[in-house]
Amino acid sequence: QVQLVESGGGLVQAGGSLRLSCAASGSIFSINRMGWYRQAPGKQRELVAAITRGGFTNYADSVKGRFTISRDNAKNTAYLQMNTLKPEDTAVYYCNAGVGIYEHDYWGQGTQVTVSS
Repeated sequence: QVQLVESGGGLVQAGGSLRLSCAASGSIFSINRMGWYRQAPGKQRELVAAITRGGFTNYADSVKGRFTISRDNAKNTAYLQMNTLKPEDTAVYYCNAGVGIYEHDYWGQGTQVTVSS
């Protein structure tokens, strides 16, 4: 079992920055990829960014050049640095972890990010 706890969401003006954190606990030795997803009202949950244990990353086209995902394996924590935020980035952001050889998905409870225009 893996538990994920997000923090760092909030309200920010357009053009501002936020950093989200995701702390993992439990069977952390079996975590492979970690990532961030988001879900806006009335929309499907979408991938924002992901990172493997080895540090390979991928991003949604809409956030490339503005968001940076990173990971501290020693602290079992993933981060999402969000710069130049736009109102369309407003959503609940969820931390995700792929665990074990079958990449079983675990999710955090979500943190609200609101960007005002």
